Amino acid sequence: MSLLIVGGTGTLGRQIVLQALTRGYPVKCLVRNFSKANFLKEWGAELIYGDLSIPETIPACFQGITAVIDASTSRPSDYLDSVKTVDLDGKLALIKAAKVAKVKRFIFCSPENLEEFSEKIPLMKMKQEIEFNLKESQIPYTIFRLTGFYQGLIEQYAIPILENLPIWVTNENAGLAYMDTQDIAKFCVKSLQLPKMENRTIFLTGPVGWVSSDIIKLCEKLAGQSAKVNQIPLFILRFITQFLGFFEWGQNISDRLAFLEILDGKNRYSTQSKMYELYIFLLYKDFKVKLEDTTFLEDYFLEYFIRLLKRLRDINFEDIQKQKNLII
Repeated sequence: MSLLIVGGTGTLGRQIVLQALTRGYPVKCLVRNFSKANFLKEWGAELIYGDLSIPETIPACFQGITAVIDASTSRPSDYLDSVKTVDLDGKLALIKAAKVAKVKRFIFCSPENLEEFSEKIPLMKMKQEIEFNLKESQIPYTIFRLTGFYQGLIEQYAIPILENLPIWVTNENAGLAYMDTQDIAKFCVKSLQLPKMENRTIFLTGPVGWVSSDIIKLCEKLAGQSAKVNQIPLFILRFITQFLGFFEWGQNISDRLAFLEILDGKNRYSTQSKMYELYIFLLYKDFKVKLEDTTFLEDYFLEYFIRLLKRLRDINFEDIQKQKNLII
């Protein structure tokens, strides 16, 4: 099975590329800028030019392809017109080309709680329309509904604490079950070999729900310093969300104030409930993924702070050496 991966340079996409290559899949990455995607080529992926904003570039990318994984999404800084061009028109062209190429599986990464906010946020409505068209296309599909990524929590929590900057939080009381993008990538790639995952929408989530206050306490402990916390009421958050008009659903949780309400919406189960525990157990069992083989948030942050301290020690060592050389 040969794969076409869209969004391969992104936070999630690069992990999907790495997982696919590790499992021996031939991988092509649809890219606009070859220089920015050169690291994917060094890993062993083939780079092929394609631009979702230029639909005529897409069909050629499917030559020899049997499955496609779309992990791309627009950024908050993009204008609404460009978001529509890429996340709606471009994705519709992608589905059309995949159907013509008769691909055996189309994997699409989408945000959780999509239905609840599709009428409020244009990007959510576009994602919903893509899901609908994918289901109607008769292409065997798997849709992953995702919550937030560990990777974005560094910028939202760790860095502000280290730099003595304020952290903005809401008065949330529901835990968000974030995941490491490496683990999400494992599920995406594994689904290719699981016939029972065809034509299904999977709510992919971590085993533990975290509220902001617990994440802050964890970072304070690891950083050895206190955080400056500012709370913003949910009604103000709703106003900000409506004012911004659209948001990025998972790639950078530093934009939490623009989308926390979506992640904190009507989740299928409370992360503290027995039903949620059962759901996680069955989900991971179906994918043959052991919980102990996934990354827990405590370990993720610990590794980050260890790497940071090592880097600081290296910088200090270099400064000392430069000072010695100047004296000599």
